Amino acid sequence: MRKNKLAATFVLAATLLAGCNPTYNWRDYSSPDAPYRVMFPAKPASHTRSIDLNGSKVEMTMTAAEVEGVMFAVGTGVAGDAAGAQAAVDAMKTAMLRNIDATVQRESASARSSGGDQESARKRIDIDATGSGKNGPMKLSGRFESRGKRFYQVIVLGKTVPAEQSEQFMKSFSLL
Repeated sequence: MRKNKLAATFVLAATLLAGCNPTYNWRDYSSPDAPYRVMFPAKPASHTRSIDLNGSKVEMTMTAAEVEGVMFAVGTGVAGDAAGAQAAVDAMKTAMLRNIDATVQRESASARSSGGDQESARKRIDIDATGSGKNGPMKLSGRFESRGKRFYQVIVLGKTVPAEQSEQFMKSFSLL
């Protein structure tokens, strides 16, 4: 009888512990390479590679986490000047839309330039789009931004993207 109670206690404890492993395990992330912070829904991984943005070769670091087939990612790089970073914003947006043959559902843009002060030059584009990938329909929420010479790509991409999780990720991104 005592062994049965002990076994039942272990089964109950294991069940409760399994329930403590949430699908979205949000964690604060501060980039060691770029001045930003964001909340990822799982432990992110980073890699850096050389990319071509409309003829400009730049090193881009991508930090991302995937949960249930949905990718949460931040990419960042440095252009030669503020104009190059602003051009990178457009190039990244165009490439992402082309990658999933997307139709833009919503887009907003803003830009600010202060004469010769490159550090205060900024551009930002926010989009929501739908398209298709290798495995069927895809939804994309993206923020493409530049500040000075640095540019950023913040995206949520997947078949079924929970609106609450996407919004939490996108709103948590902040430039330092």
